[in-house]
Amino acid sequence: MAKHYDLVVIGGGTGGYVSAIRASQLGLSVAVVEKEKLGGTCLHKGCIPTKSLLKSADIIEQIRTTNTLGITDFEINFNYKNIVNRKEEVVDQMYKGVQALMKKNKIDIYEGYGRMLGPSIFSPISGTVAVEQSDGESEILTNDYVLIATGTTPRALPYLEFDGEVVISSDHFLTQESLPKSILIIGGGVIGVEFASLLSDLGVKVTIVDVEDRLLKLEDKDASRAIEKSFKEKGVTVHTSTRLEEGHLTKNESSMTAKINGKQDEYDQVLVAIGRVPLTDDLGLTNTKIKTNNGYIETNEFYQTAESHIYAIGDCIGKLQLAHVATKEGVIAVEKIAHQTPLKLDYKSVPRCVYSNPEIASIGYTEDELKAKKIKYKSSKFPLAGVAKAMIENNGGGFVKLLVDEDESILGATIVGAHATELINELSLAKFLDVSMSELKETIHAHPSVGEGIFEASLDALGIAIHK
Repeated sequence: MAKHYDLVVIGGGTGGYVSAIRASQLGLSVAVVEKEKLGGTCLHKGCIPTKSLLKSADIIEQIRTTNTLGITDFEINFNYKNIVNRKEEVVDQMYKGVQALMKKNKIDIYEGYGRMLGPSIFSPISGTVAVEQSDGESEILTNDYVLIATGTTPRALPYLEFDGEVVISSDHFLTQESLPKSILIIGGGVIGVEFASLLSDLGVKVTIVDVEDRLLKLEDKDASRAIEKSFKEKGVTVHTSTRLEEGHLTKNESSMTAKINGKQDEYDQVLVAIGRVPLTDDLGLTNTKIKTNNGYIETNEFYQTAESHIYAIGDCIGKLQLAHVATKEGVIAVEKIAHQTPLKLDYKSVPRCVYSNPEIASIGYTEDELKAKKIKYKSSKFPLAGVAKAMIENNGGGFVKLLVDEDESILGATIVGAHATELINELSLAKFLDVSMSELKETIHAHPSVGEGIFEASLDALGIAIHK
């Protein structure tokens, strides 16, 4: 027997469950269809577990450098399985919290695979959701609206399939309870760089390869230079402008031999981090008028598809693939469904974070983008070596870089260094509110704090930096 809802959300990841909660707050009856666990990739295979591991790795790296703090004779011992267990405890606690929120907001959860039907006996329009459960049974969910939030999955190389043992994705790595002695990471984007940082801090011999001329190609060149310098100091081998072909790799029984720039080495594992692909193939999109581009669902600025009652958000629409973007897109979509007047999302005000060591965070344009668009700008870069708290935290490594227009408004910003992924929120707010440098310089930042670097950078943009 069919059950009717105002809104059915397909996908219970971060974007999906937050959208469901907001819809419930607005008085809609809501169902969420999820084939695995609520929280999705971010909670179980991405943001949260990797950050837990990175925290443990960061502490280990700090112990290695305690002599700089006047502390000596520390012996580093760690059990990676215990680090994994701690990660699982964090994930489990957050997962229970999400489940409690669903119950609190009276949202019905359907465990299974959701597909949209075309016009049928259940509805004269497409969008009725059939839920295929693991026991072979199915349920029919009729609705007024559908929100697709199915996310993405790791992309494999066409000539190197994942086997979960030697050739792995980030998903596979997060299920391991032991570390390889050596690893080859293919891909120098955010995922590749974070895992290179994590594993090198845990004592793994890391080699990272990217076809682009620098790591983190989509970020500011100064950020790329900073992470590459840090990696080289830690003994990470970095190969940029390097394309690995099928003939360069030889899979052994329990390892991989790779020939890179004429040199041959053997690795315990190969982590492929070349991006992700949308999970949209088996949703029943062909039963609708929904249009796709390379698998990504096309929407308007309020995330409405070619079917006016079906919306899509998050990674599966191919915008910025970030959990906080998916949640904002979802809230906007749901408020539009509920006849509210949400603001359109300005993707250039969205923080982008790399949780490496050192941390990297940014918003808006990079210098290369501004030059390509022929937008006039002024660049200021304040070294965190001039900030006492940054010196205390990590010897002052890093910088705050601001790109401003003729009206002193922020076009883009990059922070590299201690607490960068926290500090970027201040600049995101400043950009959203269109705070000028003259206004920013009038704010008072606590002393000592790493955030003083933002204050000093605003002064520098005006040509009146104090500590530079």
